[in-house]
Amino acid sequence: MIAVILAGGLGSRLRPFTQIIPKPLLPIGEKSVLEIQIEHLKKHGYDEIILATNYKSQYIEKFFGDGSDYGVKLTISKEEKPLGTVGPLTLLKDRLKEPFLMMNGDILTLMDFSKLHQFAINNPSDLVVTIKKFVTPFRFGNILYEGDFVTGIEEKVDIVKEIVAGIYIIKPGIFDIIPEDEYFGMDTLINKMLDEKSPVAKYHMNEYWLDIGMEEDYKKAQESYKEHFENND
Repeated sequence: MIAVILAGGLGSRLRPFTQIIPKPLLPIGEKSVLEIQIEHLKKHGYDEIILATNYKSQYIEKFFGDGSDYGVKLTISKEEKPLGTVGPLTLLKDRLKEPFLMMNGDILTLMDFSKLHQFAINNPSDLVVTIKKFVTPFRFGNILYEGDFVTGIEEKVDIVKEIVAGIYIIKPGIFDIIPEDEYFGMDTLINKMLDEKSPVAKYHMNEYWLDIGMEEDYKKAQESYKEHFENND
């Protein structure tokens, strides 16, 4: 099975860490983010990994080689200009002839990719979007009132949202929708599919998940490595 990891982001919100090292190579415990992802994908049957790169691509290529050290066939795809989250797939169109997994290169997760893949195979949609319940503590009380009088107060109510987890199963039919050599994001793709009445499926994940988007997330990843990943080979 094939997986595409989007590893071309600038990581601007994680500077100064990413001024020298591309974000997917940032160390988490004893491994880089990409190493943890690749090993977990291999565990669930993904033996061909494509790294879609841009920023500091040469660092990533030299680090991983052909992937043989990880038991996978690994290749690098380099975009010459920013193409968004979906645009880079058009560079791989001739190689993606079967349903494949695509994920952001800054995610740590223990998701069961095998179950996601099987769900997608049994679903008619060309796109399956993984979603995750995300709870954000709210530090202010919510006041309730009618006219000039208070009727109640909710103390620091958590904000609960279902978010896009940055993990997808995509089928080759999607290439009929994506323009070539253009910047094209996942939000644009989903909205275009909905406008065209094409079904977009969702898969709810419950496993551990962390998006390493900011410095506080990177610190959290370091703290959680031993608990979730150190002995999870």
